[in-house]
Amino acid sequence: MAGSADFDLYRPSEEHDMLRDAIRSLSEAKIAPFAAAVDEDARFPQEALDALVASDLHAVHVPESYGGAGADALATVIVIEEVARVCVSSSLIPAVNKLGSLPVILSGSEDLKKKYLAPLAKGDAMFSYALSEPDAGSDAAGMRTKAVRDGDHWILNGVKRWITNAGVSEYYTVMAVTDPTKRSKGISAFVVEKSDPGVSFGAPEKKLGIKGSPTREVYFDNVRIPADRMIGEEGTGFATAMKTLDHTRITIAAQALGVAQGAFDYAKGYVQERKQFGKPIADFQGIQFMLADMAMKIEAARQLTYAAAAKSERLDADLTFQGAAAKCFASDVAMEVTTDAVQLLGGYGYTRDYPVERMMRDAKITQIYEGTNQVQRIVMARNLP
Repeated sequence: MAGSADFDLYRPSEEHDMLRDAIRSLSEAKIAPFAAAVDEDARFPQEALDALVASDLHAVHVPESYGGAGADALATVIVIEEVARVCVSSSLIPAVNKLGSLPVILSGSEDLKKKYLAPLAKGDAMFSYALSEPDAGSDAAGMRTKAVRDGDHWILNGVKRWITNAGVSEYYTVMAVTDPTKRSKGISAFVVEKSDPGVSFGAPEKKLGIKGSPTREVYFDNVRIPADRMIGEEGTGFATAMKTLDHTRITIAAQALGVAQGAFDYAKGYVQERKQFGKPIADFQGIQFMLADMAMKIEAARQLTYAAAAKSERLDADLTFQGAAAKCFASDVAMEVTTDAVQLLGGYGYTRDYPVERMMRDAKITQIYEGTNQVQRIVMARNLP
């Protein structure tokens, strides 16, 4: 059978490949050198933000009509994957910019889009997503943050927890209860600005991984915002939040994929150099089997993630299942692969002198945030194809 080089099914376009080359070069030159220090000092990766903004890669998903690059879902995945390959904390810049702003893109008024997407696209502001609360994690519909109408304003009171890039981001998509009698159908979405009077932040959480991405509580104390900052119609906030997650779970799959690839690449290079019993340990079949399994799992995760990204772009009917599947599978793979990478480096893998220890810690969160993998399985079960 003669092969055909122009059979493009199941492979990214030439433009996607060129984007990967560009973001990999940028990540290795401008982000990787700071990754260990960012983790060690638990500081925001400003160098990464500066490099991403300078190359217009900090929020590639913003449509061209609002000054953005207008990148498709797969291009966004590739950017996040390649940044996460060297520094997961830094990959939360493009990932959370999409998470925070997607409700505005999906449901916001034209005025809201112009006001908030343009500064995001320019790199003048970052966007965070405020859904979770101290008593409303997996059960997001159980939130208690309230918004009460007061003329042509809304007054917000409450607490949000686990808010990524809190304090650094200028804008926040905030879900709040506007009608307590309707549970999920009584939740509305708003854009809140960091500078709004009454907005404050808790101390940064002391985390196992992604230490370079600040995670804080956000407090709303009689925060008065104009009514036109509501995203979509009153009572549609929860539906917008869930629709957003259908798309953005794929960005977490991309993070997981990136950190797994980074750990695999480092471990593969290490075992070719490390000698025991007179030869490189890569020559031992036990090691080869581990590498083969790692590579196989990464490739399976990549195919699932890229296919889900295509479904996100097309708005396929099975997106909810596929997005949950990609996030769940890729994050489980990330934990398995990074753990094996530590094993392959032996005692060195357990030290902070080598990056796989950081990668293993960073990988863990991908199984937890944007819906735990147990919740992903519930979502899949409810949306079986």
